[in-house]
Amino acid sequence: MDITQTFYNNLASRYDKLFADWDATTREQAELLNRLFSEQGFDSSATILDCACGIGTQTVGLAELGYSMVASDISEAELQEAQRRAQDRSVSVQFERADFCALSKTFTELFDIILCMDNALPHMLSKEALTSAVRSIVGQLKPDGIVVASIRDYDALLNEKPPYSPPYIHKTEQGQRVFFQTWNWDKDRYKLTQYIIEDEGTLQVSKFDCEYRALRRDELTELFLANGCKKVEWKFPETTGFYQPIVIARK
Repeated sequence: MDITQTFYNNLASRYDKLFADWDATTREQAELLNRLFSEQGFDSSATILDCACGIGTQTVGLAELGYSMVASDISEAELQEAQRRAQDRSVSVQFERADFCALSKTFTELFDIILCMDNALPHMLSKEALTSAVRSIVGQLKPDGIVVASIRDYDALLNEKPPYSPPYIHKTEQGQRVFFQTWNWDKDRYKLTQYIIEDEGTLQVSKFDCEYRALRRDELTELFLANGCKKVEWKFPETTGFYQPIVIARK
C-alpha cells in the first residue's frame, strides 16, 4: 500500500473534522458545481464520475440535487465512509474502488463530467504519473464532456515554499477543533503532515503523513491539451467561491 492510500485510509474516519460543518459544505459545494456545470451547458441529466470522491463531499451533495452519480477512490476506508454518508442521506450512488490512473479497468461507460477535486492530481509525484492520470480521466469522457478538477494555487506557493499552512480553528458546542499542515519541501515536491487537534472536553491529537508534487497550472493545461482536450480554462476562488483554483478541460 502506497503513502497516498495509507494517508486516506487513516484519515477517513476523521476527514469531516476538517470542516466546520461537513453537511453544510456538501450543500454549498454542490450548488457551486451545479452553477459551473450549467455555465458549461450541462444540467442534472448529465452523468458524473467523481474519480477521487474521498468521503463523498462533492458526490453526496450533487446526488441530492438529482445528478446520476458514480464515485470511485483508491482508498477503501474512504469509500466505506462515503457509502455510509450517502446511505444516511438516502441518495443513490454507485461506488467503485478504482485508481484514476487506470479508470478503464473498472468502468466501461463514458461520462459527461468527471470530477477530480480537492488537490487529488498533485498526488502524482512525476510528470509520467500525472500524464497517465490525465490520459485515463480524459479517456473516460464522452465527446464534448468535461473534466472539472481543483488544485492548490501552486503558482503562488512555489514562489515562497511556506513551511506550514495557517491554522484553522472551528468553535464547537464542546470546545474547539484546530487543524493545520506542515510542509517539508524538496524542489517541487513536499511531504505534508496533517494535524487535527480536538479540544472538546477530552484533548485528542491526530497526525497523518502524505506527499505531493507542486503542479503549476501551465503544466496541467498542456497535458490536457496534449491528451485529447480541445479547450482548457481556469476559474479562481474570487469568481467561483471555491477554495482552490478550478480547471475545466473539454474533450
